[in-house]
Amino acid sequence: MKTILTWYGHATLGLNVGEHKLLIDPFFTGNPVASMSADEAKADFILVTHGHGDHIGDTIDIAKRENALIISNFEIAEWLAAQGFQTHGQQLGGGFNHPFGYLKLTLALHGSALPDGSYGGNPAGLLLTTPNGKKIYMAGDTGLFGDMQLIGNESIDLAVIPIGDNYTMGPDDALTAVKLLRPKVVVPIHYNTWPLIEQDPHAWKARVETETNTKVVVLKPGESLELNE
Repeated sequence: MKTILTWYGHATLGLNVGEHKLLIDPFFTGNPVASMSADEAKADFILVTHGHGDHIGDTIDIAKRENALIISNFEIAEWLAAQGFQTHGQQLGGGFNHPFGYLKLTLALHGSALPDGSYGGNPAGLLLTTPNGKKIYMAGDTGLFGDMQLIGNESIDLAVIPIGDNYTMGPDDALTAVKLLRPKVVVPIHYNTWPLIEQDPHAWKARVETETNTKVVVLKPGESLELNE
C-alpha cells in the first residue's frame, strides 16, 4: 500500500493512503504559493486542524463538489454539519478508526476562531496510523510544547511541522520539536507564504541533520514524498 504526501504550499497537504485521498487544511484560493487551484483538488476526506481562514480555506467548496467527509474537532464539525455537510467530529486525545487509518487529535498551541467569528474549539495536530502501521504526525499550526516528547514515543515515521515563526514555531523551536519527536523524516511547512513568515528551509535542514538523526525533506509546492514500505 502506497502512502504519498504532497505539499501544495503554506499548510495545505494532500495525503494518499492506498486508494483514499485526503486533503489537510485546503487553502488554495488567496494562497500566493499554492501549486494548483481549488477546482483541481480531489478528496474523499478533508481534515481541518483549526478554524482560521488559511486552514479551513476552500473546505466548503471542495467538500460540496467531491462529496467528501470533513473531519475536525467537534465544534468545527458541528458548524459545518449545520450547513449540510457530512462531518466527523473528534476532540483532543480522541482517536477513531477511519477507512484510511486510526486518526488521533493531538494538542496544538494556537487559536481556532472560524472566519465568521464563531467559536472554533481547540486547535489540533493530527497523528495518523495507516493500515500498514506507518505513523504520520501533522502538527498543524502550533508553538513548541513539551508533550511532543510523548508523541515522539509513538515512533514517528514522518512529521510535518511549521517553521515560519510569528504565528507558529520558528526554526529554533522547530529544531527542538524534532529533538522531542525523533521522527525518521520531517517535512517543514507554513513558511514563505508571505514576507512575515519568510524562512530558509535549507539552512534549517542543515541544522536538523547536524544535530539529530532525522532526515529533512524540503518540498517545493506541488512536490510529493512517498513513504517507504
